[in-house]
Amino acid sequence: MLAKELISDVVPALKTSDTGLDAINWMEVFRVSHLPIVNNKAFLGIISDVDIYDLNKANEPLGNHPLSYAKPYVLEYQHIYDVIELASRLQLTVVPVLDANEDYLGLITQQQLLQRFADLIAAHTPGGIVELELQLRDYSLSEIARLVEDADAKILSLYVSQMMEGDRYSIAIKLNRTDLEPVLTAFDRYGYSVKTTYVGNDSHDETVKRNYDSLMKYLSM
Repeated sequence: MLAKELISDVVPALKTSDTGLDAINWMEVFRVSHLPIVNNKAFLGIISDVDIYDLNKANEPLGNHPLSYAKPYVLEYQHIYDVIELASRLQLTVVPVLDANEDYLGLITQQQLLQRFADLIAAHTPGGIVELELQLRDYSLSEIARLVEDADAKILSLYVSQMMEGDRYSIAIKLNRTDLEPVLTAFDRYGYSVKTTYVGNDSHDETVKRNYDSLMKYLSM
């Protein structure tokens, strides 16, 4: 999933001749806190509602406003992971997209990013979640996939995160079935440590659900 596939065809860019009040009005309409400033196809930077409030001159053209962000953007061929990283690191509600010549193509909204990310991790697809805990040297995707498929299940999504201990990792696996017993039996037989499972409203431990809900809440801020 590339940046160019996520571009909004609704949210406009601003011009340097637009005023701070114009920008605030558009931000309220589209429920964002940032908008790009573009003259013709030249991307000049991003202005935030905080920039406008700090200057306290809402009728001044945007060309007279200092910008707290330089020129954050992604290129059209970059992956959604790059878009998420930039939006998360700078806490942006929109991410500008440029072509190879660095001409402005459009922007990606936080809402679109959240929806596409949910699709990416199969959040809307029914199924159970199994979270394993292991050392990275013991991590073998091919073996995990084989055990899951031998238990008549399929992996819909999988992500790896490092735990606080530093040398241990958490592997969260979204499966296409809610009856997890055959999969859990297979993991147990091969010595895998199952940290938690989650199936609908019936969970042994809701850690995975809380982590997912926290991520969704953060991305929608």
